[in-house]
Amino acid sequence: MSVLMNKDSRVLVQGFGGAGQREAATGRDYGTNIVCGVTPGRGGQVINDFPVLDTVREGVEEFDANVSLIFVPAPFAADAIIEAADAGVSTAICITEGIPTLDMVKAKAYLEQSATRLIGPNCPGVISVSERARAGIMPVDVYSEGNVGVISRSGTLVYETVDQLTRIGIGQSSSVGVGGDPIIGTSQREALELFEADPDTAAVVLIGEIGGTAEQEAADYVSGMTKPVVAFIAGATAPPGRRMGHAGAIIAGKAGTAYEKQQALRNAGAEVVESPSTIGETMLKVLQSQGLT
Repeated sequence: MSVLMNKDSRVLVQGFGGAGQREAATGRDYGTNIVCGVTPGRGGQVINDFPVLDTVREGVEEFDANVSLIFVPAPFAADAIIEAADAGVSTAICITEGIPTLDMVKAKAYLEQSATRLIGPNCPGVISVSERARAGIMPVDVYSEGNVGVISRSGTLVYETVDQLTRIGIGQSSSVGVGGDPIIGTSQREALELFEADPDTAAVVLIGEIGGTAEQEAADYVSGMTKPVVAFIAGATAPPGRRMGHAGAIIAGKAGTAYEKQQALRNAGAEVVESPSTIGETMLKVLQSQGLT
């Protein structure tokens, strides 16, 4: 089993420039079925053995694409998300950062009337390790097959976490980068729901950040989960009112602090760590205590 992607996923890449071409090749080498690139006005070209089309709808009709990986520049990325939804792909994964907030308000409202699930924007993407299915920018060499799911607002922290897990012999089922912007598609809580339903996931790492209340909403769900959760909240030393890294990582009110998020997750039964360097060893202890490794 897997989360969001599997060996049968058929991925098209919107915004088939340098980054899109590079990640398409990496995904193909990993084993993912990358069917085409999409860049308006460049239809008919073939780049690195990938056919290039003008529209997402053509990719759905010609290649039965059901996942869109989006590298479209920020001023046009919201329109690209809407185009993917309009074409009927089941999952759109938007890597682009810096999309204007008002654009995302409109895109999210449009998505609510569609069957498309959005991951991101400003995210590292999705990988399902056992299925060799990858749509994103994550380095594949740090991943290993196993039973721990990983959810993160941060790209670099998810890579560090997965590397820790792999080095101590804990493999991963799937990894989902939900994105660090104020307005995203799939929330941490919704990602937890996916892993709770996945029979091949035994435990979950949740990496959050200061800003907003997404982690508190995730904690509400953690309290009823059958699977253990190890959590880390980045930004504990950030001063109020100052953005730290991601656009959504800004403390505005008491609920957005690391302390409030940590307390909510602890109260829900999650094992909360203070340092990212201890995520791996903490997960190992949790798995061992429950006979899951």
